Amino acid sequence: MNANANPQQEEPRATTRPGHVALVGSGPGGADLLTLRGAELLRRADVVITLREPAAEELSDFRGELLAHCSEDVSVVEADECGGDVNALALTRAREGRRVVRLYSGDPFFGCRGAELVAACHEAGVEAEVAPGVSAITSVPTFAGVPLMDAESPEVRVLNARIEGGVDWDEAAASDATLVVMGADAPAGEAPGHQGPGFDVLCKALVAGGRPATTPVSVVRAGGTTRQTTVTSTLARLVADLKAKDAKGHHATAPALMIVGPAAARQPDLSWYETRPLFGWRVLVPRTKEQAAALSDQLRGYGAVPEEVPTISVEPPRTPQQMERAVRGLVTGRYQWVAFTSANAVKAIRERLESYGLDARAFAGVRVAVVGEATARAVRDFGIQPDLAPPEEQQSSAGLVSVWPPYDAEIDPIERVLLPRADIATETLAAGLDKLGWDVDDVTAYRTVRAAPPPAPVREAIKGGGFDAVLFTSSSTVRNLVGIAGKPHNTTAIAVIGPETERTAIEFGLRVDVVAPKASVSALAQALSEYGSAKRREAVDAGKPVLKPSQKRRGRRRKL
Repeated sequence: MNANANPQQEEPRATTRPGHVALVGSGPGGADLLTLRGAELLRRADVVITLREPAAEELSDFRGELLAHCSEDVSVVEADECGGDVNALALTRAREGRRVVRLYSGDPFFGCRGAELVAACHEAGVEAEVAPGVSAITSVPTFAGVPLMDAESPEVRVLNARIEGGVDWDEAAASDATLVVMGADAPAGEAPGHQGPGFDVLCKALVAGGRPATTPVSVVRAGGTTRQTTVTSTLARLVADLKAKDAKGHHATAPALMIVGPAAARQPDLSWYETRPLFGWRVLVPRTKEQAAALSDQLRGYGAVPEEVPTISVEPPRTPQQMERAVRGLVTGRYQWVAFTSANAVKAIRERLESYGLDARAFAGVRVAVVGEATARAVRDFGIQPDLAPPEEQQSSAGLVSVWPPYDAEIDPIERVLLPRADIATETLAAGLDKLGWDVDDVTAYRTVRAAPPPAPVREAIKGGGFDAVLFTSSSTVRNLVGIAGKPHNTTAIAVIGPETERTAIEFGLRVDVVAPKASVSALAQALSEYGSAKRREAVDAGKPVLKPSQKRRGRRRKL
């Protein structure tokens, strides 16, 4: 992608096709709310003009996720850096024959100024298209757990508090409609005439206009994002309850949406988004994006914000002769078994076979054993069904040895086992198979080296308590993370995949909070979610605010 901070200097490319302007609503704060049509328009775009709305600038960190839908050569224009009229820029690029996408938070025609761009396109004779987005007006109450319109609430009124003199609060208060108020407490720095009246003024105006002081009210800040917070109170108590919520400055306060009416009283019972077990937790996953894809998706399902930080780099063996002999042995029938203890070992063998024009048929007549869910998945992706795996509760090399049959010359035609593994792997499996009478070819399939240190902000977050949890998926991830970034802060929850990793973490002075019941990254993520749920229940039962680990008072580094 080409981030273009000075688009006026961009050279138009020669083209004869007609230009096009698309207005794409991106939702209130999550890239996964983008519509399929919006994603397709981004994929076809030559120029993308980014978000300008305050909600997007202050609270949305999904810009990169939106731009991931675009082609690599797309030109990205920052709306605040284009040096003039954004609409004029869009028209100029469209006249050059480019497909322009202008991004909006929420919906382009609801609370945004998309209508002005469409009118300008019509006047200039440029084709325009609008991909509606998920509006904050309806989606944020849903994220909070407030049903805007049901059998008991047949009418909803939407009011914009930022427009000075534009709302008759006495008339709004006199109605029985549920009120959805935008900009009741606009962020500091708004232009004159667009500053919100403040919750105190607004609550008093509604009470003066006839709404009972006991009327339920919910205020949702940063709605639809992982920083969302909801305060449900009454018109009389709202300001005091907001001050209590924000006393320690843990929460985002803008943008805010205010919902007034009986429906707001149902919010505590219907809250589903903020009550997810790891809601808003920043979780460090010490794996590459490719390795962590499924794990990160699972964590997002629990409400977490995963951040992949590789701690190891996988490289080919220094000398390829061992692997070449191993592949020849597979083809010529040298092995009775192949034992895979990691997905990286599967990948190494697969790539070597494919480099010779071979595929899974090279395993014909060979039995395959695996350790771990990820390894089994990698084997199946290659078109092979594993023949042997450890017990579910003991996914380790020792567990595989416990179920491996001893060599029997009368029924086993070949006594040799291929064991492709990392250069730093333990000897547990090889030694165990040797005791069972098997002849093991222990082959270095790949080398693991310590990854480069993460960027300085990530290192500071690790040591300073910016992460709520760290998942350790092996002993090497403990050693390498501490080596490249330092020890996690004492407030950070430490979750490990099994007893061996737990021992390593303790050796490095870390207190382990969560141990997965089995050696599986999926089980590890689930165990962390159960830990988060337990901490939430403890806080609620004690009448205390529910805080993430990173929001708690930071003390000295954790001790045993």
